[in-house]
Amino acid sequence: MELRHLRYFVAVAERLNFTAAAESLGVSQPPLSQQIRDLEAEIGAELFERTSRRVVLTRAGVDLLERSRGILAQAQEAAERARAIGSGSAGIIKIGLTGSVLTGPIGELIRLFRSTHGPVEVRIHELPPDQQIAHLKARLVDLCFQRSPPHDPDLVTEIAWHERVGVVMAGGHALSRAQRLALTDLAGQPYLSLRLRDSRFANDLWRAGLAAGFAPDPCQEVVEATSLMSLAAAGLGIALIPEFASILRHPKAAFRVLAPPVPAADVHAIRLNIVDAVVDRFLGLMRDRSPGIADALRGEVDRLNEDAPDRGA
Repeated sequence: MELRHLRYFVAVAERLNFTAAAESLGVSQPPLSQQIRDLEAEIGAELFERTSRRVVLTRAGVDLLERSRGILAQAQEAAERARAIGSGSAGIIKIGLTGSVLTGPIGELIRLFRSTHGPVEVRIHELPPDQQIAHLKARLVDLCFQRSPPHDPDLVTEIAWHERVGVVMAGGHALSRAQRLALTDLAGQPYLSLRLRDSRFANDLWRAGLAAGFAPDPCQEVVEATSLMSLAAAGLGIALIPEFASILRHPKAAFRVLAPPVPAADVHAIRLNIVDAVVDRFLGLMRDRSPGIADALRGEVDRLNEDAPDRGA
């Protein structure tokens, strides 16, 4: 049984006239009558009582009419939704990221996307970087945001926004007296790090420290930048973190932006090299709006950095 058979049946059942039904469908009457006979033969029941004067639905025909209307409506809805998803105006976009990325423009980008693309649902999946890539390739997420993306020919990567690196420490730390620090200023300090086995970004920072003569030997390794701030605030060491994470700083911690040369904490958008209209729409919004959002956040970081007192004074 095909949807075409049900459409033909419904047209006849609603009009109880084969000639009128054929005209509404744009077909001739003999093929329509044959289609109805084929449908009855497949079902094994008569759907119409036909006489020379009238056409009447049988009990089986009445029941099939009700169910056919529902089936055809669902098929139409499915086709319309598929069409909308194909054009990027509906569907679900699943985004993989780490917690520290959420402190940047992504939250505002999602809010703006929802306000302009209401039928598209945005779902966030907080995952370690390597799991993000595995989920992306398995089509469990559609888009990832990472600071140190992998080199992979199956993936397409672009800058989502620029972000600096800074140092977080206890408020009374001697280094907090400076408004800006260099990597060489960190030599000899206990070093708190994101977990090296999970984070390419943490490894980039570690190698940059070595190149600057600062040999970072992590005394603690954690998963998220907020954990680094808590440990640094407790006086257990210093940590390098993305600048926007500092907006959520611990009240007993101080943050200072690092002077160049230092690796950037730029966030990259990563997707599969396939056509996806929903992802394209989100990336279009990102390209247009993330620079302005990042600039506003950067101004807030600088203001907090300038206003922060030396808690050790």
